[in-house]
Amino acid sequence: MKYLIVNGDDFGASPGINRGILEAHQYGILTSTSLLVNTPWSEEAASFGRVTPLLSVGLHFDLREIVGTTNGDIDRRLDEAVKEQFSRFEDLMHRRPTHVDSHHNLHRDRRVLPHLLQLAQRYGLCLREHSPVRYFSTFYGQWGGKTHLEQIRPESLTHMLSRYIREGVTELSCHPGYMDSTYSTGYGVERETELHTLCDPTFRPLLSACAIRLVSYHDIDQILAHSAV
Repeated sequence: MKYLIVNGDDFGASPGINRGILEAHQYGILTSTSLLVNTPWSEEAASFGRVTPLLSVGLHFDLREIVGTTNGDIDRRLDEAVKEQFSRFEDLMHRRPTHVDSHHNLHRDRRVLPHLLQLAQRYGLCLREHSPVRYFSTFYGQWGGKTHLEQIRPESLTHMLSRYIREGVTELSCHPGYMDSTYSTGYGVERETELHTLCDPTFRPLLSACAIRLVSYHDIDQILAHSAV
């Protein structure tokens, strides 16, 4: 069986991104998201997540400040930050995350990975690229610092879903949202293009035709237990 989780990163990064992720879930194929817990809009995002029960909400660790410096004992600082952000998530969402990953995939850094692996194993959570869930990251609208909207239009996603989603569970990462004055990174028009693509009405029939079942991290334990039988 082919299972697909569509996960929107950066929940909590701005009001426009919060709104876009919710719309992609309510009107499109997005089933999951990852929450940044230390932004001015984290509380707004968490309040939306708490009243949207079918949306699985994981923790999007932001460890850029620590990894980007050499000040102090980095191992100790990472340990403290991971514990602090996990606790902050529980305070915001009133529960544990359904999964964990990291902003800019910084858990790929050999200094960061042991901390997140330890946490994921302790709580039985999927960590991106370190669980039975396959990570598919190609649905992204920038390469080499240049915008490539053709990569995130419906035609491209149709090709990806038809050709590259295989047996087992796949997480397709995405970054939908609306541009607004509070979020000034270089990934703006791409977010809106992703949002429009994810809400394209052709995708649910396509998924059905490809025998792909949309799921979220809420379902992962049951899926993995069934697969082990």
